[in-house]
Amino acid sequence: MALMKMKDICTKIGSGATPRGGKKSYTDSGISLIRSQNVLDFSFSCNGLAYINEGQAKKLNNVIVEQDDVLLNITGDSVARACLVEESILPARVNQHVAIVRANPEIVISSYLLYFLQMKKPYLLQMAAGGATRNALTKKMIEELEIDIPILEKQKKIVSIIDDLQKKIKKNNEINENLQQQAQALYKEHFIDMQPFDGAIPEGWHRGTISEIIELHDSKRIPLSSRERANLAKIYPYYGATSVMDYVDRYLFDGIYLLLGEDGTVTDNKGFPILQYVEGKFWVNNHAHIITGKNGFTVEILYLLFSLTNVQSIVTGAVQPKISQANLNKVPVIIPSEAELSTFDSIIQPIFSQIRNLRAENNRLAVIRDTMLPRLISGELDVSDVQL
Repeated sequence: MALMKMKDICTKIGSGATPRGGKKSYTDSGISLIRSQNVLDFSFSCNGLAYINEGQAKKLNNVIVEQDDVLLNITGDSVARACLVEESILPARVNQHVAIVRANPEIVISSYLLYFLQMKKPYLLQMAAGGATRNALTKKMIEELEIDIPILEKQKKIVSIIDDLQKKIKKNNEINENLQQQAQALYKEHFIDMQPFDGAIPEGWHRGTISEIIELHDSKRIPLSSRERANLAKIYPYYGATSVMDYVDRYLFDGIYLLLGEDGTVTDNKGFPILQYVEGKFWVNNHAHIITGKNGFTVEILYLLFSLTNVQSIVTGAVQPKISQANLNKVPVIIPSEAELSTFDSIIQPIFSQIRNLRAENNRLAVIRDTMLPRLISGELDVSDVQL
């Protein structure tokens, strides 16, 4: 095993830029522009994926994303998250918050490089917090990072073990996506198309606003800076507007909640809100609304309602998009009777229970992965007998 620097095993390390021109720079389709919210730990997310036209893309031709590139977040609260690019979103570019880390295939496998960076995330977070630029990884920091490089055959064996766990996690996520789509179809049929009621609002239902059906818990939020989080044990998820940003050793909430992005990336490219259905013990920063239901609306029903409600008209802010509490509360909504809500809730609860069970399984698989990874890379776990 050889100890080498990243600059010696990569053919490219570099980030892009945000297109000038504000919202006019973006399109409904075209060349993907990858931003920090798209880069999660070990996985790519299409939530909030932006698109630019050919003209804007040409200005970023120095950061053309290629298949098997590793994407690394280098600024902000999501610094040090890393994943492989999804082939389905190519062609693509990255903005200034994301670095392309391209492996030299003669020396290192892209997946091995990704897994090494994820293993070194605590160290990268410490470097980012101590850099000259607040909360950032510089190109030089990345280039000088030292990495253990075994022979390619051993890399392949290490990757195959972790890949098996990742494939199971991905499969569970795909099942959950399908379950969510089933629940959304049921909600749309029942409360939007009103098929069981011949398309008419039944007696006992009424037109109201979101304020009548949600409880906001935003006043309990306490943001923690990356510097504050750097030395905390990684136990409970720390959520931002779009995803888990980090893990901390304390929690603010315990239960099932709906998170809806308040500022930053608050909608997808079609105008639907960025939502997170969360459970257990967790912490939330000040970029997501924290919601539970009232008057017969469970968190699960609220999740379905918001996932099918376009909120683009209530987003304010040209530079920093925002969904304020006031605007959120004013959104018009049809409010069914509590009896009808109870009946529907009994139908969807088994679906969401299965979703939570698969998430719990993924959490267990992630613990196994994160425990094995350093032992595999260090050679503590012998992979010589692994058959590919």
